Order: sequence, then C-alpha cells, then structure tokens
Amino acid sequence: MERITIDIVSDVVCPWCYLGKARLEKALAEVADEVAVDINWRPYQLNPDYPPEGVDQQKALAEKLGGKANMDRAHETLTALGKEVGINFDFAAIKIGPNTMDAHRLLLWAHTEGRDIQDKVVTALFKANFEEGKNIGDHAVLLDIAEKAGLDTELIGRLLASDADREMIVTEIDSAKQMGVNGVPFFIFEHQYAVSGAQTPDVLAGALREIAAQKAQAQ
Repeated sequence: MERITIDIVSDVVCPWCYLGKARLEKALAEVADEVAVDINWRPYQLNPDYPPEGVDQQKALAEKLGGKANMDRAHETLTALGKEVGINFDFAAIKIGPNTMDAHRLLLWAHTEGRDIQDKVVTALFKANFEEGKNIGDHAVLLDIAEKAGLDTELIGRLLASDADREMIVTEIDSAKQMGVNGVPFFIFEHQYAVSGAQTPDVLAGALREIAAQKAQAQ
C-alpha cells in the first residue's frame, strides 16, 4: 500500500474548506484498501484584517458578496452541498466573523501532538463555526476544543495569551501565496501535485490512485 502526504491549505472560516474536508474523507474511504495518507493542515487567512474581537459576520459577508441576496444564494448552494456529505451548515447562527490567527496557532500546536490530534481540532473548529455558530476567535471556545481533543489546556491558555508562533503562521501563509495559492482549499499531494478547490470525492479518489500508481512505478 502506498502512503501519500497531503498538505491542505485552508482557513477554518471557509465553508468550501469544510466541504473539501468532508469530500476528501469520502474519497479516502473509497481508496482505503489502496492508499494510506498523512494529512497536514496548513494555515491561510481569508480575513487577516479582522480585529481580534471579530466583526458582524452577516453584515461583513453581505458587503463582501455584493448584497444579502447574493449571500443567501451562496448559503443555499453550500447548505445543499453540505447535506450530501453530512455537514449541517447553519449560516444564520454565525454572528461573529472571527480573526482566525489564534485558531491557526491552536492547529499548529495540535500538530506537534500528532496528526490525529490536529484532525480532531480542525474538525471541531469547522463544526463550532459552521454548525454551532460559535466564535472560534474566542479563547474560551478554543480552550474547550483543545480540552476535548486531549490537549493541555493550561499550556494552551498560556500560549494563546502570548504572541507565540504568530510570526510562523504569517510566514507560512506568505509562503503559500508565493507558491501560487490564492484561494482555499488547496490540496498539495506529495509536496508536488496541486488540486485547487473543493473537488468531488471521485476527482480526489482518482488523484490519489494516480499518485499512488506513480509512486509504485518509481520504486
């Protein structure tokens, strides 16, 4: 069985990233007998200029999308696509559009504990934001997620209160942009094959099979 590394450049307030994650999971279930994967979640910020306390999400998003009607249409589309893969988007519940810097710092620290821990944290962040309407810029919300994932909340609390690893997140986002990432989700397989956007499970499964075949031939 071939083992493939997947780096996913994503922001936890990006609905297409949540959709992309669920579709990838379906693809992985399809190729489970053929391919094993190591997934690393990499940071990206759609709204790096948002203040630490966040913004009025409904107002800011409507402005960004050119009006409430456009926003509602986009949400209807995403809600329908989400249902296909088991996501219950509740866009109306999202009151605060957060700055995601601290969420990305938490994901970085989770990764040091293991990819399984990082996966738990990223899943909880997406769910908290998109299905529960929680403010994932709020340290209390982040600490609750950290605790449920088995992280040391006392340590995480101290780190969140500091500027630890902010520069590292900024540098990593800059590197992604220099590589040509200008939208998320962005999947990088084996550090060389790129797939942009929330592709369907069959497209992702096909890409995984193709890369696995190439790896097997190269040996």
